[in-house]
Amino acid sequence: MTALGANELESARVTRVLRDDIVLGRRMPGSRLVERDIAAELNVSRLPVREAIRALVSEGIVVARPRSGAVVGWFTVEYVRDYAEARAAIELHLFVAAAKRHDVRGLAELRAVLEREERAARAGDIHESRAAAGAFHECVAVLSGNEMFVELVSVFATRLRWVFGLHGDLKAMAAEHRMIYEAIAARDEERVSELITQHLAAGTASAEARFLGTP
Repeated sequence: MTALGANELESARVTRVLRDDIVLGRRMPGSRLVERDIAAELNVSRLPVREAIRALVSEGIVVARPRSGAVVGWFTVEYVRDYAEARAAIELHLFVAAAKRHDVRGLAELRAVLEREERAARAGDIHESRAAAGAFHECVAVLSGNEMFVELVSVFATRLRWVFGLHGDLKAMAAEHRMIYEAIAARDEERVSELITQHLAAGTASAEARFLGTP
């Protein structure tokens, strides 16, 4: 493998690790990303760390500050509300479409993700539970059968998981997903619409509270 190829692999790994750290709440909004420290922590040179930070800036979860370096990003409450409004318009359509169009295989995949989340919630594994909760929404997007909406969700996937995915009550979140899953399985579009509207509203309120006061 060439040095360039090796560096590309390291950059991808560092990007994934830092992205997960931010999205799952291990690195909090406003915290500094010091290249030297991250390189030592992950046993890499500073170049792939620098490339990873650049990639995360483009994804909208890291902010590059002149002279003081990069920090984990933050949003104002107003931005969270605007983002939540756009999210609701997309995800309401996706969940209702999933209820209408899902097939046996897709529903089985969604159930497997839900059961993964439930196991992690029972075990108190906060990071695994949050990751599975995010995967639940991504799986529903695929079940919707609308490739354009799936593409739109993929563009914002990292920020969606970060802004709305840092829930604290793991069991309550899993229980909400269980109810939504059962409504999708029953093809009850009206019930899905009701549940997802409530679900997204609760997620928005939680996100507003979390980002309130962040510098």
